[in-house]
Amino acid sequence: MRGAGTAPVRRMEDTVTREQRLTMADAAATRAAGLAREAEDAARHPDNQRKVQPLTAAGALWADVARAHAAIAAALPETEENRG
Repeated sequence: MRGAGTAPVRRMEDTVTREQRLTMADAAATRAAGLAREAEDAARHPDNQRKVQPLTAAGALWADVARAHAAIAAALPETEENRG
């Protein structure tokens, strides 16, 4: 229960537009791709083998985040400035 004088809590889902979600998805996908490249580079060097699994796991998580943002964007209405 909110106390007197407190503003209602706004969820991010209520304020983020479709375009913003797509931008967030792109940023997360870019980060996932970067981590995949790092994991690939680490896999080529015997001294860095211990880094491969954590980099791969982090890249997979960022890929999941990208997919989540893209799925939310697909469910949101198109914004006025993007209509032709």
